[in-house]
Amino acid sequence: MPISRPRLMSAIITVLAIFLMIDSHALADRTSPPAAEALIELLRNGGYSLYFRHEATDWSQSDDIRKLGDWLSCDGSHIRQLSSSGRKRATATGQAIRSLGIPIGKVLASPYCRTMETAHLMNLGPVESTTDVINLRVAEYFGGQDAIVETAKALLASTPDGETNTLIVSHGNVAREATPVYPEEGEAIVFQADGKGNFRFIGRLTAEGWKRIEQENQ
Repeated sequence: MPISRPRLMSAIITVLAIFLMIDSHALADRTSPPAAEALIELLRNGGYSLYFRHEATDWSQSDDIRKLGDWLSCDGSHIRQLSSSGRKRATATGQAIRSLGIPIGKVLASPYCRTMETAHLMNLGPVESTTDVINLRVAEYFGGQDAIVETAKALLASTPDGETNTLIVSHGNVAREATPVYPEEGEAIVFQADGKGNFRFIGRLTAEGWKRIEQENQ
């Protein structure tokens, strides 16, 4: 008995839907980040960029940018600063990274006080200030938002020196526009350069995650 045209079309649509569903699950499996413990093992071999959003801040404060360089202020009445808990977590995260044997080469940070302080408190090496990843809210001083997004992408697409990892401390809005991930305060996102001018997302780890893994490895 011949199949009617409506039934044939329905069957084709069903098969395509099943195929797409299977294919999407396979893609998710291929691109899903590794577990935290596996991520640490990768980092021990070097070759990755760890993008940290600055640690927890005091949200009773706000940025009041009126002229060039205002973002350098560490005065909470003018620019939002780290909270006391954020300072403690930055120190603890740095300790965990050292304890876990993760090699850090360059340490780069947006020139904002909260990003520089996060990097200094981690104590993982000399901190270099760079406007390549400066807060997008002041991008107008550095060629515009698109320019900062491009310099941030170029930095993440750069291969770290030797068998080390590059540590970058920046802002949530830069990550949101330059990468596929939006981190929480104090969270690390791991990327790997592909050698072709691009980079790929590898995984992410919260400040609490660093401490937990450190404790499990003691």
